[in-house]
Amino acid sequence: MPRKSGTTGVRRLNVTLPPDIVGLLDRVAAKGVRSRVIAEAVRSYDADQSSRRIRELMKEPAIRYARRDLEIAAEWFPLKEEAWRLRKM
Repeated sequence: MPRKSGTTGVRRLNVTLPPDIVGLLDRVAAKGVRSRVIAEAVRSYDADQSSRRIRELMKEPAIRYARRDLEIAAEWFPLKEEAWRLRKM
């Protein structure tokens, strides 16, 4: 079980990474900031995955209602055009 490090609320973990990832980490982060870089990468990954999940959740209803939405837009377009024409007068 990971142990708490001091009172800062951080935890020490033992992770195993492939050599190419370790090399990449060595190139992008100095030894003193590796934890911060990894934390930022995990936060970024989580945000990306959350956005992807939201897009997927929205995709199916958008496809399902696309025809209906186009029909509504086509119905209202002439009225909107007329309103703009009257407004310009």
